[in-house]
Amino acid sequence: MTGETSQGPGASDIATDLDESVLRTEGVQPGRRLFHAVSGLTIVALLVATPLGRTGVLIVLGTALVAALSIDWVRLRSPAANVRFFKLLRPFASPRERDRVASSTWYLVGVIATLIIAPISHAVSAILVLALADPTASVIGRLWGRRRLGSGTVLGTSAFLLVALTILLARHPPALAVPAAALMAAAESARLPLDDNLVVPVAAALILMGLQLGLGALG
Repeated sequence: MTGETSQGPGASDIATDLDESVLRTEGVQPGRRLFHAVSGLTIVALLVATPLGRTGVLIVLGTALVAALSIDWVRLRSPAANVRFFKLLRPFASPRERDRVASSTWYLVGVIATLIIAPISHAVSAILVLALADPTASVIGRLWGRRRLGSGTVLGTSAFLLVALTILLARHPPALAVPAAALMAAAESARLPLDDNLVVPVAAALILMGLQLGLGALG
């Protein structure tokens, strides 16, 4: 008596499926950029327009970080889970996340670190720069940027500078906002072995704190 056995996809099939799924996430990724902006704006809204306060928001973000790290831990050890990750989150995933911690995880780490180290006013400014200036630079740099500058392009970095300056001028005196925006743009374009979602908010907060301290000393 013979029987038939049903076998799932082999390792080579899963690898091919993963290659194809990752390939579909290339490009400008408008959904990813929108999610990036909305996430930051939502965090700011929770900080300034709800009774949660810094501690409550940190608890919410910490819980989200545990979930994000758990997902990364599973998918980076299971190609099949990684395939499901890229298929389910196709509008939001990036090819660089194939074998690395997701940028959304670094986003949470960056925002949490910023809220821990910075006064709330500076933290809000830094998160707004992350939410709006960073994706603007990415989209413009990908679509029209030609000349390279550090890790990005001249046009993308210029867009970052303009958006960051607009945000900071609305929240801080020009003597602080102008040099801070320039330094933030330099940090964003620097070639660092770290995710932008960690570098941008933490650097922005440290820059604001350092410049304010310096201006205070001069005054």
